[in-house]
Amino acid sequence: MTAIKHALQRDIFTPNDERLLGIVNVCKAGKKKKNCFLCATVTTERPVQVKVVKVKKSDKGDFYKRQLTWELRDLTEVDAKDASKENPEFDLHFEKVYRWVASSTAEKNSFISCIWKLNQRYLRKKVEFVNVSSQLLEELPKAEESVPSGESQSVAGGDEDALDDYQELSTREEQDIEGMMEVCEYAISNAEAFAEQLSRELQVLDGANIQSIMASEKQVNILMQLLDEALGEVDTIEGKLSSYEEMLQSVKDQMDQISQSNRLIQISNTNNGKLLDEIQFLVHNMDLSKGHIRALRDGDLSSPKGIEACINGTEALLQCMNVAFLPGHDKLMAVKQQQELFTELRDTFARRLTNHLNNVFVHQGHDQTSTLSQHTMELTLPKHSPLHRDLLRYAKLMEWLKITHREKYEGLSRTYVDYMSRLYEREIKDFFEIAKIKMAGTSKEAKGKFATLPRKESALRQETESLHGSSGKLTGSTSSLNKLSVQGSNSRRSQSSSLLDMGNMSASDLDVADRTKFDKIFEQVLSELEPLCLAEQDFISKFFKLQQNSSVPPPLQEARESDGSVQSRMPPQAEHRHSLSSDKDMVRLMMNKVFQSIETELNSLIALGDKIDSFHSLYMLVKMSHHVWTAENVDPASFLSTTLGNVLVTVKRNFDKCISGQIRQMEEVKISKKSKVGILPFVTGFEEFAELAETIFRNAERRGDLDKAYVKLIRAVFMNVEKVANESQKTPRDVVMMENFHHIFSTLSRLKISCLDTERREAKHKYTDHLQSYVINSLGQPLEKLNHFFEGVEARVAQGIREEEVSYQLAFNKQELRKVIKEYPGKEVKKGLDNLYKKVDKHLCEEESLLQVVWHSTQDEFIRQYKHFEDLIGRCYPGSGITMEFTIQDMLEYFSSIAQSH
Repeated sequence: MTAIKHALQRDIFTPNDERLLGIVNVCKAGKKKKNCFLCATVTTERPVQVKVVKVKKSDKGDFYKRQLTWELRDLTEVDAKDASKENPEFDLHFEKVYRWVASSTAEKNSFISCIWKLNQRYLRKKVEFVNVSSQLLEELPKAEESVPSGESQSVAGGDEDALDDYQELSTREEQDIEGMMEVCEYAISNAEAFAEQLSRELQVLDGANIQSIMASEKQVNILMQLLDEALGEVDTIEGKLSSYEEMLQSVKDQMDQISQSNRLIQISNTNNGKLLDEIQFLVHNMDLSKGHIRALRDGDLSSPKGIEACINGTEALLQCMNVAFLPGHDKLMAVKQQQELFTELRDTFARRLTNHLNNVFVHQGHDQTSTLSQHTMELTLPKHSPLHRDLLRYAKLMEWLKITHREKYEGLSRTYVDYMSRLYEREIKDFFEIAKIKMAGTSKEAKGKFATLPRKESALRQETESLHGSSGKLTGSTSSLNKLSVQGSNSRRSQSSSLLDMGNMSASDLDVADRTKFDKIFEQVLSELEPLCLAEQDFISKFFKLQQNSSVPPPLQEARESDGSVQSRMPPQAEHRHSLSSDKDMVRLMMNKVFQSIETELNSLIALGDKIDSFHSLYMLVKMSHHVWTAENVDPASFLSTTLGNVLVTVKRNFDKCISGQIRQMEEVKISKKSKVGILPFVTGFEEFAELAETIFRNAERRGDLDKAYVKLIRAVFMNVEKVANESQKTPRDVVMMENFHHIFSTLSRLKISCLDTERREAKHKYTDHLQSYVINSLGQPLEKLNHFFEGVEARVAQGIREEEVSYQLAFNKQELRKVIKEYPGKEVKKGLDNLYKKVDKHLCEEESLLQVVWHSTQDEFIRQYKHFEDLIGRCYPGSGITMEFTIQDMLEYFSSIAQSH
């Protein structure tokens, strides 16, 4: 333990100027025994601080570290647990109770003794020592004797007391003692004699002192007399000081009065300044000039100067009404009077402004001058820019009304929408009426060239009017006009509905010029509507102060009702179930009500155009796509963009129905059993459709719609060509497939439609396959027996008979071969080829001009078979000298002469 004590002193306490006086090895009671040391220390500097330190061995090495420190003055109780029995447990009560178990009872007793001594010496604080033997505290030496050498810590405490009681002699004390011992040499040998001598000398000194005191009595009396005189002088001075104090107290009271008066004057001045500031604030912010009052009450709302004066007046009034009052201002009578005046001026001007703008809206709604221009039959819409320009002068007043009188603002909004919607409804209805008449007139002019119309123009006008409520639900179905006009077509085209027959209208009934005229009419309609809608939306945004990022709730509601409780300073929220969250939505809602008839009229116009000619859906799809794209670039959420987008859906639906109808017509096609098929009508129809579509969609934004339609149509064409070929009785299947797929391949190669590259290659493949099949199947007729003979030879070889042994077969010997060859002399071969040419010519149609192609392929195939026959003769009949009755050169001359003769 001594070694640990020295180590702790050296490593932990000496660097902190502390001295270790007591130590005990302990562990916490009731837990795993993790040993540590409790150390009692004092500082070497004064004032002395006594501490109890918990020291623990580090987990990372063999050195010790300080873990906890308590001041001894914070110790309230030491509990030794049992005073009669040896028990190593004890408790120390600091801010909480710490329970310890010492390594031995002796160490515990030694540490408690050390704590007791340090408390008695340095603190003298009442620390309760419970269950501690009084013998341990009173007879400290006995306790120390019971502690083994090197483990007792009480010795250290005794040493500390001895060190502190010892006082070193001063130099003078040493000199006096040495002088005294020199005088009394025997002091060392005879201490009693030395003590007696010192006693005698002390008595002599006491007597001398008494005599000296008695001799100085006179002087003492003199001193007392002087003291009495001094006390008198002191009393005199005190009297004067008292009078001076009374005088100073009077001066102090007067100065206090002056200070209090100055403080009251300062408070009064401060209050007067604050009152002046408040009055100036109220006068400056609540004073409305007479000119503004006159403008608000009687200002002219029809002249520019009067409007400008009213705007200035409303701005000044709004500023006065929005003054931020301090508490108590609203209780002042003058303030109340001014507020009543402001309220009266606000209500009066709001009523005047509302009545004036209501009259303007009503007058404009009943204005008939804009509809008079429609009698000229020009496809134009009236311009409302003058009205917008005049009304925009009231924009700032409308903003003021929106802030101060929400109800009147909403009422004006509803009035404007009501009357302007009537005006626009008349104008748009007349505008679309003219457009429909022009469209119907275009169709009538085209049909008048080829067929007599069964109805007059009045009947057509009635049909046009009947389409107003159709809302774009008409599809590409056949109309009575189209049915009558198509009856004049040639007999072959009347057998099936071609793809060009969009709405049963052939190219001779409605030419490209008429469709172009329709396209211009439709483009003009959209071009007139677009600036009209944009101008009206811009005006509504500016006039009603409806900005996209505004947080003010929308004034217009779906219902005409108002809750009546909306105030000018209400929070930005609406109570109606159809209220909108932003001014942007409000603009769209007002535009929907003002132009509520545009979408209906557009759908009706689209239905009419689609009924006249289903090809019009292509034109309309391109135009609508372009205008929708333009509108979305300006504002994707605008009324124009939304409306045109909805109409575009209808146009796209009509386009899809048109394509589906043509596919259905292909599936229902019937062919004649008495005449050759030739190029099918829907194949030529697809060619003309593709040519027209490529012209229309050259720079279109919605090319993808056309590409999808191309794929659907070409697949239907492929499928139905094969269907017709399978059903054909007059014309061979290979001829129908060859001619039609050749036509399809030529069309796709010429138009270069990228999305149909796969179909173009497929058409070429089908064309070549069926050409080869047709040629091979037809060549069996002029050399039929020869073909059968050599097919038998090849069959024997295939069965395993050696080629040179075939000639020994009875049915295929040399005599049989010569007999078959003699049946086909050159003259007979030429005759067979001539008959074959005539039959091929009979099978093929004139439109596709494939006769020479087929004849040339037949020649190549014939020559190939000739060489194949000669090869078989050379291999199976070697050395026989058998040859054909005609040569290759003879065949070339036969083919050439036959082709020239026809």
